[in-house]
Amino acid sequence: MPQTKAHVKPEGWESQPLAVRYLALMRPRQWTKNLLVFAALIFSVRQADLHMFGQAFSGFVLFCLVSSCVYVLNDYVDRDRDRLHPEKKHRPLASGSIHPQTALLFGFVLLASCLVLAFRFQFAFGFVLAVYFCMNVLYSLRLKHVVILDLLIVASGFVLRAVGGGLVIGVPLTPWFLFCTMLLALFLAIGKRRHELALMQSGSGAHRKVLESYSMEMLNQMSGIVTTATIMSYALFTFTSGHTIHLMWTLIFVLYGMFRYLYLIHIEGKGGRPEKLLLEDKHILLTAVLFASSVVFLLLFFKQ
Repeated sequence: MPQTKAHVKPEGWESQPLAVRYLALMRPRQWTKNLLVFAALIFSVRQADLHMFGQAFSGFVLFCLVSSCVYVLNDYVDRDRDRLHPEKKHRPLASGSIHPQTALLFGFVLLASCLVLAFRFQFAFGFVLAVYFCMNVLYSLRLKHVVILDLLIVASGFVLRAVGGGLVIGVPLTPWFLFCTMLLALFLAIGKRRHELALMQSGSGAHRKVLESYSMEMLNQMSGIVTTATIMSYALFTFTSGHTIHLMWTLIFVLYGMFRYLYLIHIEGKGGRPEKLLLEDKHILLTAVLFASSVVFLLLFFKQ
């Protein structure tokens, strides 16, 4: 008599509780990108108070949730291509552990709730948050397939985060600061594309169509240009921001952080997930902490 096989519950997201699967769908690891909302607060530390911190934290939470709505939409659109990627194939939608239409409904309800709260919180901030989402929808549906423009859209998302952080605490941001933010985001985006291109050339990551329009030489040249421009722009920002001239000493952390990231990209073959490197590479994490701490110290104890 044939022996019946016991039903074995599949490993992976299918074996996880539903709440854990939806949390994974929201990609909380990538919320570190939204820490940029606090940049305006850090550079305004002299007049900062608990109310301003509360405003900035509320803006941070809303950006995290809306960015999660973007990730839900992106995973919904890319679920077939993600199955070809060595890491992304384990995401809840790509693996099939969450029904695509259910995930889409979840994202819509979450987005509507966040935008209502944001507009009631502050109209200008709500507008920035809505622009951020709409821009990312266009990116997910079409613009991520347009060479070079895909990088600029990613960088613009970081600029909107910085602008939103300034709006919620009522502090204007200087053009040089926004320009530095744009260039640093471009630097990270180019590094990510380079990593994806290396995966594609090895035959393990042919899931992103726009990679066919890039070459390793082109990305290396773009990275060199943006690295130089970022360092020079930040140096100019420290002199023209209206804060203490001693901010120029923080340039050493910018230099080390960017050079360390280039080392991880070119020597260790990393860079596909910048938010992961920030949390896992001790050198970059310590550099970020020292940079923020030194900015706060210099602004508090050294006047213009």
